[in-house]
Amino acid sequence: MTTEAAASPQRLPVQGAAAYVGISVSKMNKARMTGAGPAFYKLGCRVVYDVKDLNTWLECSRRTSTSDAGPSLN
Repeated sequence: MTTEAAASPQRLPVQGAAAYVGISVSKMNKARMTGAGPAFYKLGCRVVYDVKDLNTWLECSRRTSTSDAGPSLN
């Protein structure tokens, strides 16, 4: 494994993913339970997030103003 790969893992546990996107672990868990959070992997009893999925989720949350509702899911 290269030093670069070790420094930026492609999959993060819940704690790491929450820190990466800047929300609490509790908020991350609730978002996962309601389906409002990023895609995740269930590996046995572990939950991990792909950094690409976290970045995609963050981009979908991007707004230009407080009145911007974001993209419609219909």
